[in-house]
Amino acid sequence: MLSKIFRPTNFKRILFFILVDSILSILTLYLAFLLRFNFEFPQEYLGSFIKAALVLIPLKILFFFAFHIYFVVWRFFGFVEYKKLLYAHLAVYGLFTLIFYLFHPYFIPFPRSVIGIDLFLSFVFLGMFRISKRFFSEKKHTSDKKAIVYGVDKQTSMLIQSARDLEIEYSIEAIVDENERYIGNYFSGIPVFANEKLESLIKRHNITTILLAKELPQKELSLFVHKMRALGVKEIKKTQILQDNDTVDVKSVSIEDLLARHPKDLDTKAIEHFIENKTVLITGAGGSIGSQLARQCAQFKAKKILLLDHSEFNLYQIEQELQDYPIVPILQNVTEKELLQKTFSNYSIDIVLHAAAYKHVPLCEENVQEAIWNNIIGTKNVIDFAIEYKVEKFVLISTDKAVRPTNVMGATKRVCELYAQNVPANDTEIVAVRFGNVLGSSGSVIPKFKKQIEQGGPLTVTHPEITRYFMLIPEACQLVLQAATLGQGGEVFVLDMGEPVKIVDLAKKMCELSGREDIEITFTGLRPGEKLYEELLLDETQASTKYESIMIARPTYFDIETLRKKIDELLTVSDKIKKLQEIVPEFHHKKH
Repeated sequence: MLSKIFRPTNFKRILFFILVDSILSILTLYLAFLLRFNFEFPQEYLGSFIKAALVLIPLKILFFFAFHIYFVVWRFFGFVEYKKLLYAHLAVYGLFTLIFYLFHPYFIPFPRSVIGIDLFLSFVFLGMFRISKRFFSEKKHTSDKKAIVYGVDKQTSMLIQSARDLEIEYSIEAIVDENERYIGNYFSGIPVFANEKLESLIKRHNITTILLAKELPQKELSLFVHKMRALGVKEIKKTQILQDNDTVDVKSVSIEDLLARHPKDLDTKAIEHFIENKTVLITGAGGSIGSQLARQCAQFKAKKILLLDHSEFNLYQIEQELQDYPIVPILQNVTEKELLQKTFSNYSIDIVLHAAAYKHVPLCEENVQEAIWNNIIGTKNVIDFAIEYKVEKFVLISTDKAVRPTNVMGATKRVCELYAQNVPANDTEIVAVRFGNVLGSSGSVIPKFKKQIEQGGPLTVTHPEITRYFMLIPEACQLVLQAATLGQGGEVFVLDMGEPVKIVDLAKKMCELSGREDIEITFTGLRPGEKLYEELLLDETQASTKYESIMIARPTYFDIETLRKKIDELLTVSDKIKKLQEIVPEFHHKKH
């Protein structure tokens, strides 16, 4: 209970400063009178003193709010805030002077010189009080973790202050930057050196950590990390100001930072217009892609989000995360046709985002019947009900493995694309969005490598030449929604995934980031159905869009009745691989 009472909050901070400002304002006004009358306060001026205080204190509180002075965290009060304090005082005492002359009889007797004296005293006393915390707390912090700040940016000062306040356990020895106007100067008491001095500074001060105060382009960041590791630096941290509480967040540079592709043409306004006030059904809502789509729909103000998943645990997790949003958790499987129909009939659905699918290639190879049933029949069910219940937009999440597939998973997703492209959609716009691997998804290579590194290795890679495309989950999902805004029905959109990455290089980089270059990398051989190189079919796209990150694949015509018949046969034939090859002629199954 006591901990809650004394826990700092914005409201308590504002209340504290209002109280202190009121007390100090009374003291400075009284001192102004004393200075005016040679430290003898005439009793006849007591009434004027009280009247002036009753006007000045509310004016100060009002203008301090107007200039956002009460919203500054005490320990970060600096020169910019001092200027605001000066402007606020000039406004307060200017207005007070106007009031004094307009209502002169009310203040008589009142010496006018007191206004100027109190302006000066109030600015000094209130300003000194606000700067006092920095004055007493800014002392040299010594720590075994000696660090250099790389880059002068808006968060550099906060970073240094956080170290001095012992909020981060680093002793900052120097700042390094390439900007000549900073070099040779001091920043918050710390000297700034040129980039070429970095190596000598690391050796001289026995530096163990580099704190990145500015964002570096990916290639530059990758080279920088490699160089720092070669110099014996154990930690390379990126820093970020948290707007919620004006603190600095320090995190290790991750493999995601080195691989993430940040699309420059992300159109959040188009996405918001697409999602806002819509009822959205997300299948596979508990998975890596589905859960991120749910977060995006919440962010873009969906009216209602129907979270459908057959995994109780996954559904529970995303339900708990989004419980403050208008969500409806639905524990259901897309292959259960009767239950699925009830969902469509119970809710007036505007958009369907279909992410439910079995995606793990080796598991699908071992469970062909289940992969066909879940991926093809499940997708067909959702598409058919979307059309029947006049859903405005249906979005199929597809994969680069659907391009010239070599495995069952890719072939089933290609069948889904064909169905989505050729089914008579009536008023429903049906589109598919195809992209590669997403960083950190369940069952992907990065979490596996992290676990293997924690266990001391070895890291297992299937082939020295195997490559994959990668994208961050949030960016992939945003581009999926952006592509959906473009679709008019029948398109297969292809996301530009950037340059492919060799998995062995990825493994080496992760070892380097963790400081475990000693860990062995072993090659286990390609798994059933696995390709050396994934394709996105960007070279065979029919058309570009107004966004560079999104292309449209060449449409494939397939008679819908023939397709439906072959899908039905797929469920009953014994040789399902052969039937899949009939539907998808480019499917060349690799058993290895």
